[in-house]
Amino acid sequence: MDMIKELSDAFLILIRSGTVFRVIYCFVMMGTDEENEKAYKKKIRNVIVFYILAESCYVIKDLVTKYYT
Repeated sequence: MDMIKELSDAFLILIRSGTVFRVIYCFVMMGTDEENEKAYKKKIRNVIVFYILAESCYVIKDLVTKYYT
């Protein structure tokens, strides 16, 4: 069970850092390429939606594991 917890924590760190880096990248690209600004805003929105869904999954997983242990 400890290994699953460690893997879960590692995935959360990767998801969080990946989200931050992707949003920063999109902001930088929006500044350099005004023609595709609308596309980068949509990509940022999609990344934020993915982050919310990923965090929700881990919260539900934590609730279930705490309930049954």
